[in-house]
Amino acid sequence: MSSLLNSLKTKPTRFTLALKIALLSSVVAFSSASFADEPLKEGITPATDASQIPAAAKLRKDTVVAGISEPQGIFNPYFFVNGWDENVTNVIFSRLIDWDSHGNLVPGLAESWSVSPDNKVYTIKLRPNLTFSDGSPLTAEDVAFTLTVLYDPKYDGDTDITLANIAGGAEYKAGKADSVSGLKVIDPLTLQVTTTQPGATTLAKIGGPVLSKAYYGKEYQRGNLDYLRTLHGKPLGNGPYVYEKYIPGQEIRFHANTHFYRGTPPTPRFIYRVTNPSTNFQLFQTGETDYDSFTSRPDDIEQLKMLGFANINLFGSSDYSKVEFNVRRPALQDVKVRQALIYGLDRQKLIDVVYQGYGKVAIEPIAPISWAYNTDGVNPYKFDPAQAKKLLDEAGWKPGPDGIRVKDGKRLELTLLVSKKVLNDALIPIAKENWQQIGVLLKPQVVDFNALMAQRKAGNYDLASFSTSTLNDPHDGVWDYYSTEAKESGYNNPQVDKLINEGNAVLDVEKRKPIYHQLYKVLADDPPVILLGYREILSASSARVSGFKPDIYNGLTGSLPDVKIVK
Repeated sequence: MSSLLNSLKTKPTRFTLALKIALLSSVVAFSSASFADEPLKEGITPATDASQIPAAAKLRKDTVVAGISEPQGIFNPYFFVNGWDENVTNVIFSRLIDWDSHGNLVPGLAESWSVSPDNKVYTIKLRPNLTFSDGSPLTAEDVAFTLTVLYDPKYDGDTDITLANIAGGAEYKAGKADSVSGLKVIDPLTLQVTTTQPGATTLAKIGGPVLSKAYYGKEYQRGNLDYLRTLHGKPLGNGPYVYEKYIPGQEIRFHANTHFYRGTPPTPRFIYRVTNPSTNFQLFQTGETDYDSFTSRPDDIEQLKMLGFANINLFGSSDYSKVEFNVRRPALQDVKVRQALIYGLDRQKLIDVVYQGYGKVAIEPIAPISWAYNTDGVNPYKFDPAQAKKLLDEAGWKPGPDGIRVKDGKRLELTLLVSKKVLNDALIPIAKENWQQIGVLLKPQVVDFNALMAQRKAGNYDLASFSTSTLNDPHDGVWDYYSTEAKESGYNNPQVDKLINEGNAVLDVEKRKPIYHQLYKVLADDPPVILLGYREILSASSARVSGFKPDIYNGLTGSLPDVKIVK
């Protein structure tokens, strides 16, 4: 299977394009036959034969080992630039406010919170007797310090606290105030946060990990984070495990935090072992790891089933893949052209080829795992070349001598920016063939991801293929991409802006749902993107351990406080 897909990576000629589409069709036929028999259901499929647990795994009496790609070594939850460093910090630090498996906010270090009637003032109550892993107290002063650091003019991490709109934050950042006026410590267990406007994502923004003011804030002054940066390799947290040592290229070691607010985790030691897609199955098979992630494909799933000792977990991702329109391009300013390109692309074939039964065509800009997902009344844009041709005719694009459509002397030729990944390897030949049949000439440009984002930012593209990051809230899935403030694509729809703002101004989920359902209908009628697909994520844990219940919002680290070695 992989050899067939790999063969699609070369630049297609007219002859090879036909051959590759034929290969893709055969892959679809093969995949449909194979995954239609016994597709794995979402959730945990328990191990069938624990007696097959490898001897190497049984020798570890007090340690659980999970696979990870190589971190960079910046183990501070607000300064890492490598996603694997984030996985490490999630072991060391707990959040003030957590997510459950459905993306709902639930208490973490904060025992409770309340919001004023105008949705602008948040009063956060900490659990009593909280400490960091060295036994020092964790109080509201530490939370206020953490949020202040995020407003520091020298802060350059990925957390954009400005989206929380805390009163006085901009003034502190600009050097016009000595503190953030919207942060008020009422008592050691109570912090009041005043914002300038309501925001459904504000709680999540202010409810992140907490840094120790005594440890990280020694001699802290606005504009000087040098001392704090020296501690990236010596983290002090409050999570389930305490950092011990990082051996680059090999592993990261931790021991259980006896001061953890939920009690000392039952497994004394935890290790992240550096693996990669070429080694992770072998290490899991031989017992060198107890947990790892794998590709959601029938072959990988069958291999895990054959081991007997694997608890297999399949869950939906919260991201989605898409092709963005550069609406500044004259041809793409016409909504009928954009609609035609969606109708003219066989997205079901694409999803079948890439995910082989473990993905689905995306219909709206939120994944099925979210509470905001509801496709009722949203145009699904089922593959319909005849409708695509009709729309292009109506838009004034008429077939030229070679079949490519022409309007005002210009041919309908579009560039497509893609980075190297399996989804795009399949997208290019399918899109070229599909769109040529409706009179559109596609010119793909394969670049690395950083170059893709740079060209996108410069507006040097017609179409660009990429996926969103993990979306914890439906606002994240639309504000960054479809509001007028997201300037890269040039998309501008006042009704979309209005609904995006309304959806973020209301905190009650039941009141937010109809707003997003209406928003998704508007986005379908006036599409800024071609939605491609949702995917599912596959992981497995050894039957020698229990308690691993990963989900897209918490990963494996949300389970760590409950993971036990089965005696």
